[in-house]
Amino acid sequence: MSDYRLPNLGEDIEEADVLKVLVSEGDHVDVDQPLLEIETEKATLDVPAEAAGTVSRIHVNPGDTIQVGQVIITIDTGDAGDAGNAGVAGDAGADAPAGAPSSEPAAAPATPPPAEQPAAEAALTPEPEPSPATQPAAAAAPAAPAAPAAPAAPQPTPTHEPGDAPVFASPAVRKFAREVGVDLAAVQGSGPGGRISEDDVKRAARERPAPAPAAPAPTPTSSAPAAAGPTLRPLPDFTQWGTVKREPLSRLRRTVSRNMTQSWAEIPHVHLQHHADITAMEELRQQFKERAKAAGGNLTISVMMIKVVAAALRAHPKVNASYDEEAQELILKDYIHIGVAVDTDRGLVVPKIENVDEKNIIDLSIELNDIGERARNNSLTLEEMRGSSFTVTNLGSLGTGYFAPIINWPEIAVLGLGRAQHTAIWDPKRDEWSPRLIMPMSLGHDHRVLDGADGARFMTWIVDAIRNPMLMALEG
Repeated sequence: MSDYRLPNLGEDIEEADVLKVLVSEGDHVDVDQPLLEIETEKATLDVPAEAAGTVSRIHVNPGDTIQVGQVIITIDTGDAGDAGNAGVAGDAGADAPAGAPSSEPAAAPATPPPAEQPAAEAALTPEPEPSPATQPAAAAAPAAPAAPAAPAAPQPTPTHEPGDAPVFASPAVRKFAREVGVDLAAVQGSGPGGRISEDDVKRAARERPAPAPAAPAPTPTSSAPAAAGPTLRPLPDFTQWGTVKREPLSRLRRTVSRNMTQSWAEIPHVHLQHHADITAMEELRQQFKERAKAAGGNLTISVMMIKVVAAALRAHPKVNASYDEEAQELILKDYIHIGVAVDTDRGLVVPKIENVDEKNIIDLSIELNDIGERARNNSLTLEEMRGSSFTVTNLGSLGTGYFAPIINWPEIAVLGLGRAQHTAIWDPKRDEWSPRLIMPMSLGHDHRVLDGADGARFMTWIVDAIRNPMLMALEG
């Protein structure tokens, strides 16, 4: 018998959800035959068999969250397999391969059985949450008996008692004092009869002693999750108004939710909106779309735009960067890997196209067509989902005009493309109105490292380049 464990899935991946069990107990399996279909972060993977044999026991079920190193299937490899398999129980003299069981108690995995494991959330795209197996040993061991804990220190409350002098302040000032944590009973009012104004509260807030320094909180670049987040408001009981049903979020949806929350909470977004005249670009697209189709691609405005964006990033390297808040440094990237947001029935995924600046438009149309189909078929690899330096998202096909895209952390900018429409534009050279195809664009950027002027120059460069797309067609 050989216990097969969930292998290492790659850097930062500690757990996965079981989507399908592809074999049954009693089935014969060959080497590299898929055993499970699992989902981790934004990719779906098959877990293959490392040895041929008969499935003796299946330890997991669809819907389970499993950890790296956890036993998932037991395979009977037969006598021949046992003789050569270092993972067979009792073969203590052999060097056990990774993922195989050991007869030594000290080498037993620290991972608890699946039924006892918490359903941990998916890892953030670049930074995973620790799995139960990687938690400090002290957290897993039962706590030693201790003396009864002292009662928690009460929250600061106003020192004003009923017998004290009354406090004169308007309801608005009282509310403001509560928000900034100032005790009105300790504030000297400057108004008539000692009435307290908002300025008095501000002065008291400035003059109060500074609190003792607290332990530094984890920086955004730390892989450790925050010890405690904001208190969530409890939802009402919706059943009091009618029938409801609950639908658990998929691992992908949980990942997107967490990533967007992190990005919006940590990055001060600035959004700039421009419109671009893509009339000449559309004419060029019509001219070359059949050539792209014959080569296996699909020449779209998105394809042409990522080529323009790549050139813009070369001209503005500060936009093709990430911000290291802990070191207070900007990490400038020599590569230009552009993430392209793809809408799938599972949710939003953002695969990347590498070295966009080194490829011509026909090649990009083939690659984008391929990566889009594989995203919708759920066959992207984890590596294809990581390492982008800038993201482009297009909601034009869904009828959206201007919108405010959220930055794909740890990038510092994102470009949103909207639905292009024919619009009458005044042509001063011809002294007449001219029909033009106008596309709305929205740039979101990190105001910690890029000012509005930086974003405006980047967008203006793109708009000017779109007006002369022939240069783009001649590249590569």
